Amino acid sequence: MTSTDERQPESTRIASWLRDAILDGVRAPGGRLIERDLAAEFGVSRVPVRDALKVLVAEGLVELRPHTWAVVREFTDADLADLDEVRAVLEPLAFRLAAERHRRDGLARLQRSLELEETGARSGDGIGSRRAAADFHEIVTDLAENRLLSDMMKGIRSRLRWALSQHDDLQHISGEHVELFEAIKARDAERAAELAASHVESSRRERIAHVEAVRAGAARAE
Repeated sequence: MTSTDERQPESTRIASWLRDAILDGVRAPGGRLIERDLAAEFGVSRVPVRDALKVLVAEGLVELRPHTWAVVREFTDADLADLDEVRAVLEPLAFRLAAERHRRDGLARLQRSLELEETGARSGDGIGSRRAAADFHEIVTDLAENRLLSDMMKGIRSRLRWALSQHDDLQHISGEHVELFEAIKARDAERAAELAASHVESSRRERIAHVEAVRAGAARAE
C-alpha cells in the first residue's frame, strides 16, 4: 500500500476498488454486495463499506435492496439509450472545445492515454485498453476547459466508463481515438465534433454487439 492509499479514507479506498471491479467486469451486473462479507474482505468495519456503497449508488453503479443487500446495477436497454442520447449532445461539444482550447501539456496527456490504449489493444489487454479509452474521454473533457460541461460529464462519468467497457473490438475503438486525437491536435474543431458524433454511434453499435454476444453465450451455456 502506498502512502497515498494510507491517506485516503477507508470508504474512498473501498469505493475505488469496487468501482474498478465493476467497470472491469470482475463484479458482474446483478452480483450481490453484502456489507458483512465486504467488511471481512477489506478487514474493516461495516461503516466504511456502507459509505462506499452509497457513493457507488450515487454514481449509478450500485442499487440498494432494502433490508437485504446491495447489487451491482444491471443497465437496461432503456438506461443505455438514455446515455447515448446525452453523449450525442455533450461529447461533440467536448471534442470541439478541446480542439479549440487544448494546451501542449494537455495534448501530451491525451497522447499518453492513447498510446496506452493502443498498446493494450495490440497485446490483447482488454482491461488496460478499456481503462485508457475511458481516460481518453475524461482528458478531452479537461481540455475543453468548460466548468459546466465538466460538471455535467462528472455526473455520468461512471456510467460512461461502464458503457465504454462494453465492446470487444479494441483496435477499432482505438483507431477511432487516433482520428479524434489528430483532429484535436490540428485544432480542427468541426472535424473533431463530426468524428465524436460518429464515435458515439460506433460505440453504441459495438456495445449492442457485445451485449448480444454475451447473451448468446449465456443461452448456449444453459
